[in-house]
Amino acid sequence: MKLMDIGEVAERSGIPPSTLRYYEEIGLIRPIGRRGLRRQFDPDVLLKLSLISLGRAAGFSLLEIAAMFGQDGQLDVPRDELHAKADDLQRQIAKLRVLRDMLRHVADCKAPSHLECPTFRKLMKTASRTTRPKKLPSRAGA
Repeated sequence: MKLMDIGEVAERSGIPPSTLRYYEEIGLIRPIGRRGLRRQFDPDVLLKLSLISLGRAAGFSLLEIAAMFGQDGQLDVPRDELHAKADDLQRQIAKLRVLRDMLRHVADCKAPSHLECPTFRKLMKTASRTTRPKKLPSRAGA
């Protein structure tokens, strides 16, 4: 087993050494030891860093990702959280599709005024339904 120092991990993963040190600080990764002043990592750290990057891309926080690795460092992903995140992404995709369609229509519409265009009005109505902010809880006595 060939160990990698922090510089090699940074080079192979594309993650800056400062971020790797932060990940170590919050317990996401652990060096096996040191060679001089340089941290030494098992090559499996690259897989773990890929999983962390995937989790970040999916919208999980570093704390949520850390919780998925547990104390022993073994991955234990709660499937219900994955389903919830996938549902969130699906809602975001729907909103982005509506926005994309509206922008394309506005760019290509030949109507003298977009407000006169029935398609634009329909897109606006759909956009307002999909982008409406969530209701805040009412404050009693306010």
